[in-house]
Amino acid sequence: MTPTQPLPPAVYIVGAGPGDPELLTLKALRLLASADVILYADSLVPAQILESIGSQAETIPTANKTLEQILPLMIDRVRQGQSVVRLHSGDPCLYGAVHEQMQALVTAGIPFEVVPGISAFQTAAAKLGVELTVPGLVQTIILTRISGRTHVPEPEELASLAAHKASLCLYLAARHVERAQEALLLHYDRDTPVAICYRLDWPDEQLWVVPLHQMAEVTRREDLIRTTLYVISPALAVRPQAGESGGDDRRSQLYNPTHSHLFRPRAQV
Repeated sequence: MTPTQPLPPAVYIVGAGPGDPELLTLKALRLLASADVILYADSLVPAQILESIGSQAETIPTANKTLEQILPLMIDRVRQGQSVVRLHSGDPCLYGAVHEQMQALVTAGIPFEVVPGISAFQTAAAKLGVELTVPGLVQTIILTRISGRTHVPEPEELASLAAHKASLCLYLAARHVERAQEALLLHYDRDTPVAICYRLDWPDEQLWVVPLHQMAEVTRREDLIRTTLYVISPALAVRPQAGESGGDDRRSQLYNPTHSHLFRPRAQV
């Protein structure tokens, strides 16, 4: 992509999505093509993202760096009059470790902007061909993780959230999958479908849909320890399947001919 015009000196915290370059937003593409410096989490952002842009920016991988090494780099470059893209996987607002970065930038008087990206749970739903909020079945999506090195507050423990039996998207849990499965089974039926999504949109992506009681078994069999998302949802049980006739009769009222609203008054039905 050809740069358009120089960017004002600032830090641009950009969501790269799960990995497919075509899922970058137009704004993300413009910023990446125009930036002077790109710092990217190379353990989570695939090389194909940067390769697809053809940027002439200085690129700095950060997988082996601490926050104390990354922040001075960004602050120094901006003070030199350069534009800096801090490229994160997925969407920065979800487990992106950006809170402390933004806090430090504010303290240093460095302007910044956050640009959202597609999250893994959205890509998972698209690849699975499922709506996670099916009328009459499930209307809530919970995005969460399990306690590991980062502690989850007690009111948000997985067993408590599982009681809602919502569409639950579980991040950062592969290393603790037995404990996660045990907590989920306290409330979900053992045959509730679970999608195990490994490295979505990367060249070695894999997906499995299994009953909840097999979640840990499949995870261990496939040796999944990172970059794995679990989607636990009753909606997976009614997703359209090739070769099946009839299907589920649940539908939204939005396009129902018996339902009137501001843009479709009853007189037109």
